[in-house]
Amino acid sequence: MTKLTGREIAERAPDGWVYLLGGLQTRLRTGDFAAGLALVNAIGAAAEEMDHHPDLDLRYGYVDVRTSSHDVGAVTVRDLRLARTISDLAADAGVTPDRAGLARLEMAIDTPASAGIVSFWAAVLGMEHRDHDGVNDEVRDVAGVLPTIWFQESGSDEPRQRWHPDLWVDPGEVQPRIDAAVAAGGTLVSDAKAPSFWVLADPEGNRVCLCTWQDRD
Repeated sequence: MTKLTGREIAERAPDGWVYLLGGLQTRLRTGDFAAGLALVNAIGAAAEEMDHHPDLDLRYGYVDVRTSSHDVGAVTVRDLRLARTISDLAADAGVTPDRAGLARLEMAIDTPASAGIVSFWAAVLGMEHRDHDGVNDEVRDVAGVLPTIWFQESGSDEPRQRWHPDLWVDPGEVQPRIDAAVAAGGTLVSDAKAPSFWVLADPEGNRVCLCTWQDRD
């Protein structure tokens, strides 16, 4: 099964779905728990029939849905088909898929010596050390609950920031978030790598990256 590019996914995904960090996501605002449970059951039945299963997070008032093809570690046409089926089920239930506010968080350790620390973080967090794009620079929670930790090469000059969050958002949410962060006292440190990512800092200089799928294929 062929991995789709970010642009292909963005162009072909149903309304209300967003591509974030290797998966296609939406939020189904059901209004109450019972309606959410009924929709989860309907999605589960359809997923069994299609033999392709999404991750479902049932909460009071909404259901978060995320799908990817685990055999290739990416979004494929199977996920697009499943997303369309889920959107149809949601419509039958009077629910509209909504991507507003959805995000994925991963944490980066900036280090000049990742080989000497990656095993420690895998062990202490109870996570698996996995290759990422052919490089041993990532530990992941098999259950997908904890944020992925990845290791970014940095210099050793002090002072330096050892950790920074990477927040993956819909491209349409980048500018509003930058504007809100600046209004809250932060600064836009760099947009040199935009639209892949923007670097911001809080008033004390702690940095965070806003990331999108753009210009990564």
